[in-house]
Amino acid sequence: MTNVSKILEWRPPAEWLEIKTMDVHTGGEPLRIIIDGYPPLSGSTILEKRRCAKENFDFIRKALMLEPRGHADMYGVIITEPETDEADFGVIFMHNDGYSTGCGHAVIAVTKTFVEAGLINPIEPETMIRMDVPSGHIKAFAQVENGNVISARFINVPSFVELLDAEIEVPDYGKIKYDLAFGGAYYAIVNTNNLGLEFEPKYVNEIINFGMSIKRAIIEKVEIMHPTEPEMNFLYGTIFTSKPKNQNNHSRNICVFANGEVDRSPTGTGVSARAAVHYARKEINLDDPITIESIIGSTFTVSVLEETKIGEKDAVIPQILGTANITGMNTFWIDPLDEKGQGFILR
Repeated sequence: MTNVSKILEWRPPAEWLEIKTMDVHTGGEPLRIIIDGYPPLSGSTILEKRRCAKENFDFIRKALMLEPRGHADMYGVIITEPETDEADFGVIFMHNDGYSTGCGHAVIAVTKTFVEAGLINPIEPETMIRMDVPSGHIKAFAQVENGNVISARFINVPSFVELLDAEIEVPDYGKIKYDLAFGGAYYAIVNTNNLGLEFEPKYVNEIINFGMSIKRAIIEKVEIMHPTEPEMNFLYGTIFTSKPKNQNNHSRNICVFANGEVDRSPTGTGVSARAAVHYARKEINLDDPITIESIIGSTFTVSVLEETKIGEKDAVIPQILGTANITGMNTFWIDPLDEKGQGFILR
């Protein structure tokens, strides 16, 4: 029998780029953490480093997020030097369409991975990690038992409501009512009551089309202006809300974001935006946790810790609790002569 283990001795040509990653999922939503091989990024802030990544190394994002190494719903992070003295490191988020400003499932996954892998010294019962992200500064806490991270929570950036009960005319769908809120990124939040579409996994393509149609209609008609940071001035996704499948949960969250990605988790920044909406409507109080399930039934628990301001706008500080699991390590090679290996997307 052929000794296939000899393949492990093979090495690519020197001109190929080698990237190593740790792969994790949070509630089913994938995360590919780049741990070695990414070129240094210039800039003193996370936003400047993100701009450098976009302008100079976007080919790496495409190669790792898209096919044949990834897929249409892949998500990833670049770990950088921190921007602030308080942070342990910085994080840049990336997906099938570019780079996002915030990502809760990634924060939970990175927290799990860095503590269990020993990059952050584990302290029981809880280990704190501080990270700088494009939308601000995040404090995360890993719940540790016998050296294992059983869950993680994080305190998000100020989240706020932009519009309540707004309406938009969506081609082929008619007039749709939505809320517009920020939880690290902007989301249009749509209640699915009386929309005439079943929001189940088997109808995911229809859900994507609907979500992207709403997103495009709002982008065309509504100007979004973040109170302090112009780089946040864009609509990231559409969130469809409905009654939960598990009656112990508060509700269900189906998020369509970026270029038609569907979040397998309940969406950390999305439930933060929802918490801001529920708090503004006086449907929840301070320290009143609600558990929100995803399209596949995984859950995040979100609560509002305090009221705050961002610029002149009223805002809240949300806390999100979830779990993540490490799935493997990868070594990827990028052959400069491999045209299809540079990344493509096929829906």
